[in-house]
Amino acid sequence: MAAIFDMDGLLFDTDPHLWVESMHEVAHGNGVAITKELLKYTKGLRIYEVTEFWNERFGWNDSHKARQLAEDVLDNIIARTIAKGRIMPGVYPLLEELKMNSVPMGVATSSPARMVKALLQHFGLEHYFQSVNTADNCVVGKPHPEVYLQCAAALNTLPWRCVAFEDSINGMVAAKAARMLLVAVPEPQQFDNPKFGLADLLIPSLEQFSFADYVRLLDV
Repeated sequence: MAAIFDMDGLLFDTDPHLWVESMHEVAHGNGVAITKELLKYTKGLRIYEVTEFWNERFGWNDSHKARQLAEDVLDNIIARTIAKGRIMPGVYPLLEELKMNSVPMGVATSSPARMVKALLQHFGLEHYFQSVNTADNCVVGKPHPEVYLQCAAALNTLPWRCVAFEDSINGMVAAKAARMLLVAVPEPQQFDNPKFGLADLLIPSLEQFSFADYVRLLDV
């Protein structure tokens, strides 16, 4: 048995607007005109895919430039998140309770590895997780289940003996496609979205989840 957590919006309050701010700032500093219309085409893509899209869209034919812009955006978003982000309510108590009960834990996220490492270290969470799996090692990102399947394998646990925690619809679909049990913790304005009916348990905060809930889910 294992518990696997998404990161952005689930462990950390990383406002999606921070990503948009970072992309605009870095793009503007490099003379790249990023409009709201253009951002619609890259919503949900990993940052290296976003800048590669810019590479094609603007006819740079320069993959090195696209890669460097992605790295610059990452530097920017890491700094912004450290300055403005926070741990979501209930995270510390839940991780500590699961650790005390010897539950193997992992992270499965679409964020790049160096961002994940920097934030887990800054917020003091890295010691809770035996495996951290990121978009960097996946051919495709969520809603594909690849990152969840990799994490389960790294924890030496069958996917259907894992409880996944997600705040997004794409993440939920990825975890369920991996045949995991799913606890959904949507942002307040999304809590009544009927799509979250796919979850095995829907809660407003990790404060409403305990080791006893974890055991009950796996015993179903």
